[in-house]
Amino acid sequence: MGDDAFLTLLLVSAVALAAPLLFAALGELISETAGVINIQLEGMMLCGAFFGVLGTSWTGSVALGFAFAAAGGAALAALHGLLCFVFRANQVVSGVVLNIFALGVTSFLLASVLSKRVTQSIASLGDIAIPGLSELPVIGPAFFDQDVMVYVAMALVPATWWLLRRTPAGLALTAAGERPHAAESLGVSVARTRWAALTAAGVLAGIGGGQLALAGIGFFTQNMTAGRGFIALAAVIFGRWKPIPVAAAVLLFAVAEAFQVRAGALGIDIPYQFLVMLPYLVTLLALAGLLRRMRPPASLAVNYHPD
Repeated sequence: MGDDAFLTLLLVSAVALAAPLLFAALGELISETAGVINIQLEGMMLCGAFFGVLGTSWTGSVALGFAFAAAGGAALAALHGLLCFVFRANQVVSGVVLNIFALGVTSFLLASVLSKRVTQSIASLGDIAIPGLSELPVIGPAFFDQDVMVYVAMALVPATWWLLRRTPAGLALTAAGERPHAAESLGVSVARTRWAALTAAGVLAGIGGGQLALAGIGFFTQNMTAGRGFIALAAVIFGRWKPIPVAAAVLLFAVAEAFQVRAGALGIDIPYQFLVMLPYLVTLLALAGLLRRMRPPASLAVNYHPD
């Protein structure tokens, strides 16, 4: 296989693999900007993947399947909000507990509900080639011959930048994450802002999980997210809470995962276990080089109570 052919295949796989991560990472970016951290991002994606497949099997519609996926992620976000905003639980502890809860619930429902209803792969998304652009060498098939949700994920990057940097809602989110008491004194409802940001994170992470299950695979397996929620969480940190760098970090991690998938085509004699570890190793190395220079929102993971 030629170098250009391998690079094309690598980018095609990387962009497809980046889409679920990008949905989750952008949702987490919105939430963390408002001061709410979601360690349970993995659980949100897992719920999204499960309910996306279940919804598609019930309705026969992939579009409605994504609506179910969004609802699954939002439901776990609501539990996180209930624990943290109402019962004042620690956000990190709540996230860890909800990850375990999501894994347990989806595993149970897979055995008791989904496996009895879905006996074969369900309908999934197909690729849509953009005329002209999809024929460009190397980048054409990667960026312009993907399924519709990949295009939506890419469009969300500038949309999120616009939301956070150029709108009153973005200013409210930033204020809630940096100086919540000052924001409240200026008329911003920190509680409503954080609930909205957390719900957005749940919806987008759920859609990311749905993308993982419904873009070509068409079925759900136990713990199918396999740590992708944590990689998306790391991408937000590595991208320094800025939409475009976050998207670049997601693509970097996706390239590492795609290389794991495509390395066999080159005949590279690397132990399989190392290739499986590669995406997570790249994530750790990227964060290790950045930890001393990162500056999260000042009130990240700190619950706000006006009293």
